[in-house]
Amino acid sequence: MALSGIRVVDLTRILAGPFCTLLLADLGAEVIKIESPKGGDPVRHQGAIRDGLSWYFAQFNRNKKSVVLDLYTAEGKDTLARLLRTADVVVENYRPGVFASMGFDAGRLRELNPRLIHASVNGYGSTGPYADRPSFDFIAQAMSGFMSVNGAQDTDPMRAAPPLSDLIAGLYCAFGVVSALQSRERTGLGQEVESSLTNGLISMLAYLSAEYLATDRLPQRTGNNHPIVAPYGLFRAADGMVAVAPSTDTFVRRFLGVLGLSQILEEPRFRTNADRVTHREELNAIINRVTGARTVDHWISEINAGGCPCGRVQDLAEVFSDPQVLAQDMLLEVDHPGHGTVRMTGFPVKLSATPALVRRPAPELGADTEAVLGSLPPD
Repeated sequence: MALSGIRVVDLTRILAGPFCTLLLADLGAEVIKIESPKGGDPVRHQGAIRDGLSWYFAQFNRNKKSVVLDLYTAEGKDTLARLLRTADVVVENYRPGVFASMGFDAGRLRELNPRLIHASVNGYGSTGPYADRPSFDFIAQAMSGFMSVNGAQDTDPMRAAPPLSDLIAGLYCAFGVVSALQSRERTGLGQEVESSLTNGLISMLAYLSAEYLATDRLPQRTGNNHPIVAPYGLFRAADGMVAVAPSTDTFVRRFLGVLGLSQILEEPRFRTNADRVTHREELNAIINRVTGARTVDHWISEINAGGCPCGRVQDLAEVFSDPQVLAQDMLLEVDHPGHGTVRMTGFPVKLSATPALVRRPAPELGADTEAVLGSLPPD
């Protein structure tokens, strides 16, 4: 596997950090999850519990080992130090400075293991006036500007339903770790890697931040309409909604051609994209009159065949029975001894030679303590 032979000590909990280490574990790294003797990762007790197992925990902690250590004791810290001497990476999601206050500042980590990569996931970054503030996904969505651009114009700012800032920060942290591993191949030395919930979301603002920085104009919330492209969004069919994304003039011509509306592009109000954005409501009304006469299935078939991106608005039941999703193995069934079969999302990155695999289900609390600590070299 791509990361076989890499040992990761995982001091994280909840989601952003565990998502980072999940990505590393799925690609073959040995991830040793350090958990408190007082119940372990709180996610063990959250979400739907079936046969005594949190499926939320199972999904984000597959392919990991669990070691129980009390890091509030000198013995626990000494054991962690021994473990770090054998590791390639340590990932933690404490607030900035906490890991150092526990006795593991940059100097101590270099002394223990100069090849060690220290990765940190936090709320705002480790410098600046907000560095010490606690943060969660909802706060990061608010503080990053992300929430301000979501929702319709006449509604309050709206969060995205998935915890995007946690997932993006975890993804960036994993990206930083593999980059640092590659750098270590040249230098022989580890380094510090940091990602944050707020910075990750800011980096995802895409054209919204580009437009604001170019014009100083705040973007307006436009719901399912694209703020700088028209037509674009959800259109009403006879039995539901169709998502259509004609992002360039070529796709607009294809879309309107399928609807038999090519001629309206000759009208001054619809001739250019800027014209169409200005007259978006009139254009959408014309399109909806046509799309409303036929079914979702009809338009999905016709618009895709016409070469314009479109799709149905699927709920999760439809997603996890969709033939494309199943063909891509994005639904996995994992046997958890003592807990039955657990269904979970699959691997989003496909490697041809070293594919991601489920090698082991999420561990019981402390299941690997004896084996892992027993294999450590003496002090």
